[in-house]
Amino acid sequence: MPELPEVETIRKTLKHLVVNKTIKEVSVLWSKIIKQPDDIEEFKHLLVGETILDIRRKGKFLLFDLSHYVLVSHLRMEGKYGVFHHSDPILKHTHVIFHFEDKSELRYNDVRKFGTMHVFEKGKEMLDKPLNQLGPDPFESDFSIDTFYNKIHKSERNIKSILLDQSVVAGLGNIYVDETLFKAGVLPTRKGSDLSIEEVERIQAFSIETLAEAVEQGGTTIRSYVNSQGQIGMFQQQLYAYGQENKPCQKCGNPITKMKVAGRGTHVCLNCQS
Repeated sequence: MPELPEVETIRKTLKHLVVNKTIKEVSVLWSKIIKQPDDIEEFKHLLVGETILDIRRKGKFLLFDLSHYVLVSHLRMEGKYGVFHHSDPILKHTHVIFHFEDKSELRYNDVRKFGTMHVFEKGKEMLDKPLNQLGPDPFESDFSIDTFYNKIHKSERNIKSILLDQSVVAGLGNIYVDETLFKAGVLPTRKGSDLSIEEVERIQAFSIETLAEAVEQGGTTIRSYVNSQGQIGMFQQQLYAYGQENKPCQKCGNPITKMKVAGRGTHVCLNCQS
């Protein structure tokens, strides 16, 4: 699943490709991706004639700011956007096409069909699901240590489950939780209520640092992630824990261990994390 750095990279590349383009027509080839409104013809009607003015991000969600509406898009497991000329062949698993007046097209491709799209009136996108359920984005000013610590400290769940909870912090996924906890020296199995303020401060600081480094590298390509121009991310070359099973820890030399935590494959150094 694309996590915050991958979605941020997609946002940046799409901004260069589609901002100021006006939607002439919308084709929906797989209707279940459209969640709001639930009428597909209304979805198309709302977007025709709209111009893309900006693209924002909240956690793992892309927010397309249009003339009068906001299109909220989640890529889920394998969703991808690409910009094509209208004469280019439509690839398999293309489910939504935004046809622009200049004869280019923004196409949404999703092998697993898990992605979602919602349309809201401008200014109302944060008042309803899915965005009203999100916690602060790590790059936002309201990602304060006091609020973060209180949410963690009152929970009996393990810290990995807490960090994967998008209502606690928006944008972290399996890769960057493993990397953050490795750098913070905290085992993912630790209960939130057992963590000290110092440990939570390290988790907060390293989550921001790790995500920023990953954004700079264009995200992490493990399986199928590419940005909107077909380029892979490069952060996988800097991973300390995730995907490094049986390789020597870059800090102590002991082998990285893989275990299952919160239902996810989880990578740790049992010597450096406690």
